[in-house]
Amino acid sequence: MTLPPPVLDPPFNITRVSHVILTGRDLDASQRFYSDVLGLVVSDRDKDALYLRGLEEAGHHSLVIRKSPDAPVCRAIGFRVLTETDLEKAKEWLDRRGIASQWIEAAYQGRTLRFTDGSGSPIELCARMDIVPRLMQSFDRFHGGSPQHLDHVQVAASDIQRAFDFYTALGFRLTEYTARDNTDELWGVWLQRKGNPHDIVFSNGRGPRLHHFAYTVPEVRDLIHACDVAASLGYASRMERGPGRHGIGNALFVYFRDPDGHRIELFNTHYQAIDPDVPPIRWDLTNTSRSQLWGLPATRAWFFEATEFEGVEPAEPLLKADPVTLEAFLANQF
Repeated sequence: MTLPPPVLDPPFNITRVSHVILTGRDLDASQRFYSDVLGLVVSDRDKDALYLRGLEEAGHHSLVIRKSPDAPVCRAIGFRVLTETDLEKAKEWLDRRGIASQWIEAAYQGRTLRFTDGSGSPIELCARMDIVPRLMQSFDRFHGGSPQHLDHVQVAASDIQRAFDFYTALGFRLTEYTARDNTDELWGVWLQRKGNPHDIVFSNGRGPRLHHFAYTVPEVRDLIHACDVAASLGYASRMERGPGRHGIGNALFVYFRDPDGHRIELFNTHYQAIDPDVPPIRWDLTNTSRSQLWGLPATRAWFFEATEFEGVEPAEPLLKADPVTLEAFLANQF
């Protein structure tokens, strides 16, 4: 398969995934789960919103949960850009392509630009965020899984090629991908800006929908400890998948569903993906080790359930799996 060369001089400089904005019905329940069980730090809370971050993060928040009585949704995925000038360049680039965007007010952030990306997902960009103390050496504050920082998000997308083209034009580099055996069809793409396997992942499916967001943990034992804490506090049913190891990304992982059904991954083990001459890793669609090298199998919910984006109607995927191939793959997972 011939892949386009990476864009090394993008129109504006996105540095990393920054934050995720969700809605939840009960902020007390959300705080107990994310802080008491998983170990995220509460940066602030009012009657309408809960702001959380990882222990090593100096930005005010990487996860925002806004109270809403409606069905839980994701309101936006956030990325950081390097400078305020990059925000202006982003607005100009979007305007030239007829992509609607608007400046919005966002608490604890600088100027923030909101738009819809090539997958149909709501995205916001900011260059600044209020600074808070890093707690990465406050070991007395480590509990649950001791999440360190938001690392990536994964989105189920109906048109993988379109999402891939949009982000690679912005300098995102492909580290790994899945394709139908013996074809050039992209079924999943792992894209990064910060020099490790991923900032955003797109997987073929009904979408756009947020499949999960992921935080790093310091050590393997923290994954196990998070599971133990969840069980001891009565949250065993919220553990959806793992512990295990993915083939793609080589990550040791565990997945949880929060009280509103949003999916969060805790994981560790990165590898560097900095040098642009290193080719991406290809995985055939029928290779089940891409999903897991070992560990307990995933549930069907992990493959087919995800959080909808606010105000966005998901579409069926353009690429359809051969029924025999799909059933064979699923049979090896369950």
